[in-house]
Amino acid sequence: MPKGLKDTSSLIAIGFNVTESAANTFTQAQVDLQLNPLDNEVFVVYAVDMDVSPPDAVAGLNTDVFTSLSTTSRTAVGNLGNSNVITTAANQIRGGIADGVGFSFSSSDAPATQLEYLSIISTNDFFIQIIGANNTSAKGMSGRLYGVRAKADASVYAALVQSEVLTS
Repeated sequence: MPKGLKDTSSLIAIGFNVTESAANTFTQAQVDLQLNPLDNEVFVVYAVDMDVSPPDAVAGLNTDVFTSLSTTSRTAVGNLGNSNVITTAANQIRGGIADGVGFSFSSSDAPATQLEYLSIISTNDFFIQIIGANNTSAKGMSGRLYGVRAKADASVYAALVQSEVLTS
């Protein structure tokens, strides 16, 4: 457990999903963690698993589905260069052959690492984003966030909340 935090639960798995409101349209969903800010409660993220819909195979076109999970609300799908983004995933089909299927690519959901934790969410919610490109139907993503609830020292909690809010 990171310094200044004390776990208050065993491992929790939180399921989530989001579907585009229409094909190729940015859509965001908010997931409530039901943290108690009066007790300086945070959520320590150990892992994230995201399952992204495959894009449509459209002859001659590149088709994509991009997703991200962030600690604050976003107006576009994020990437790992954004400090509020915990993880990203994508499925892509590259058109370039007569039937429109060149190859398919999927990014990993969370880094394979020996880190003590992946991220700390200090506000009540996390957000999931999705957008497709050149698809004929709306695409979706589902996943699971793994972690524990923890209580932070007052100074640590204040720093975590301020840092998270400033990244939005």
